[in-house]
Amino acid sequence: MTEQRIKSFPVSWEELHRTSKALAWRLLELGPFDGLIAVTRGGLVPAAIVARELEIRLIDTACISSYAGNERGKLDVLKPSPLAGDGSGWLIVDDLVDTGETAKALKLMLPKAHLATVYAKPAGRPLVDTFVTEVSQDTWIFFPWDLEPQPSTPIIGQR
Repeated sequence: MTEQRIKSFPVSWEELHRTSKALAWRLLELGPFDGLIAVTRGGLVPAAIVARELEIRLIDTACISSYAGNERGKLDVLKPSPLAGDGSGWLIVDDLVDTGETAKALKLMLPKAHLATVYAKPAGRPLVDTFVTEVSQDTWIFFPWDLEPQPSTPIIGQR
């Protein structure tokens, strides 16, 4: 039996800011956008950075839960997008597309909105219109709000 390893990918506040700004650069030519939908909770910080860089002031949220701690759980739409219509001219920002379940729900709500994420895994990548960094499906991204300063184990010691 093959043991499945999970790769750890810690992201600092500085790295998240830099990569979110890179996302804004990629979106610059696609706008201007009428407004932005931040996907809570992970998409709030990248959305704030993108909104600042693109000078988008009309911002709302879609509240979707798909994780329980560090485990993927059942998709729970806590608050759908408040927009009427198909999302034309709107930008949706999230931190990550993983399996694509959240992205599918967002595309059903707002099929013509532009979906952008900072990170993308292979299973969800086809559902995202714009992203910056692709990581393998077996990578667990630790965002800055998940971390506290602590000593780290060298990669060789994690095997």
